Amino acid sequence: MEDNAGLICAYVTASDGTVSSLDWQGVRAWRPEQGFLWLNLNRLAAETRHWLETEAGLDDLTVQALLQEETRPRAVVSEDHALIFLRGANFNPGTQPDDMVSIRAWLDEHRVISLHGQDLRAVDTVREEMGSGQGPRSPGELITAIAVRLVDHMAPVLHGLEDQLDGLEEALLENQPRGLRTGLSALRRQTINFRRFVAPQRDVMTRLTHERPAWLPDYERERLREAGDRLTRLVEDLDAIRDRAAVSQEELASRLSDQMNRNMYVLSLVAALFLPLGFVTGLLGINVGGMPGMENAEAFWIVCLALLGLAGVEALFFYMRRWF
Repeated sequence: MEDNAGLICAYVTASDGTVSSLDWQGVRAWRPEQGFLWLNLNRLAAETRHWLETEAGLDDLTVQALLQEETRPRAVVSEDHALIFLRGANFNPGTQPDDMVSIRAWLDEHRVISLHGQDLRAVDTVREEMGSGQGPRSPGELITAIAVRLVDHMAPVLHGLEDQLDGLEEALLENQPRGLRTGLSALRRQTINFRRFVAPQRDVMTRLTHERPAWLPDYERERLREAGDRLTRLVEDLDAIRDRAAVSQEELASRLSDQMNRNMYVLSLVAALFLPLGFVTGLLGINVGGMPGMENAEAFWIVCLALLGLAGVEALFFYMRRWF
């Protein structure tokens, strides 16, 4: 195994609060009596898989769960350990925030092993706190800190979706339909994708607050309950954004349908107006003998005046019937 390959960070917190950074060699030499260990790994690295399978001391089912490609927020909690899956907004270049990054964690009373593929701002924030000596000092505090930071970084994404929807609704009110259909469809898709992971993450928070494992102190349980309440509000706001976008799409479709109906109505009136005129001109255009006026130099103008008078009569008839 290459030096520190697959290892994003590793910190051990002693009982006196001293925080030390470890490399792979230090991780292998760590013992529970040294203090609480947080080991943060790159899920995509081959070295991570090798360490989990051969040195982590976890069963095969747990290792497979930590390394699986697709996950959704959930928690498997027991008295002395837990397996927790969470999601965070994706702020990596070239990605969308609703393409949420998965973080998986296994923990007991002495250590936390967390894995994620792409960078995650919430984890980076906790890493900075740990590096400055102000970070969590127990597995329960660490999981709570990560969960709370994940919620903190979700809120700006939601506000951005609300601002985007406000702009689309304003364009709809100002009757500027260009790009509205595409914008509303993209917004609904982002909202649905975002809610897909936020709603079950709320359930994870709820379960952790109802369970009373030894590794989660009461104070951290209250923080998780508050984070769960914030997630509930986020889910409600996402539902509101989705419903508002659906109403706007229906209004846009209705306006486009009305516009098309008006255009078809105008075309129908024009066709009805010119149908008798076309019949007369077509009748006069047949090449057979006996056509009246063929020898009269004024016949063309007489026919034009007759057609104009016929068009006026039709227009008056349409007006009296209130067809336009």
